[in-house]
Amino acid sequence: MERQNNRDKDRERKPADDFVEKLVKLNRTSVTKKGGRKMAFSALTVVGDQKGKIGFGYGKANDVSEAIRKSIEKARANLVTIPMKNGTIPHEVIGKFNSSEVLLKPACPGTGVKAGGAVRAVMDAAGITDVISKAQGSRTSVNVIRATFDAVSKMMDAGKVSNSRGKSLNDLWG
Repeated sequence: MERQNNRDKDRERKPADDFVEKLVKLNRTSVTKKGGRKMAFSALTVVGDQKGKIGFGYGKANDVSEAIRKSIEKARANLVTIPMKNGTIPHEVIGKFNSSEVLLKPACPGTGVKAGGAVRAVMDAAGITDVISKAQGSRTSVNVIRATFDAVSKMMDAGKVSNSRGKSLNDLWG
């Protein structure tokens, strides 16, 4: 019988509407009361269509499956779009949230996703195949994901940049 390492990381589910759902973190908390211990669960998930749309959600409940369901619902409600070019991001960007900081750099084809934990889950869900990242400061999964989404929100779309500069898309991207 094989043991599963990192059971709470990288659980992947592919539902009918072509969204990939990744469980990034599952946490159990307990409080001791008169009648004994009361358990509660929190789940952090990332949802993406692997074509540039991603979202994250955080859900809490007394049951594991209910916490995961809540987090997936919140993730689907908060979808954002990442600009992509040939499987990578268009330019270098830094995202911050509280004391977490995430640096995302574009990479050459064949490099792969050089990222750890939470950032990797976001990039895989978005469909980005080549990127380099570095997380600094607090490495808490929730803060790292929020910093990653801050970086994504700062990325510039090629179409908008070309229009603002008065150039064609081919002149900019080559």
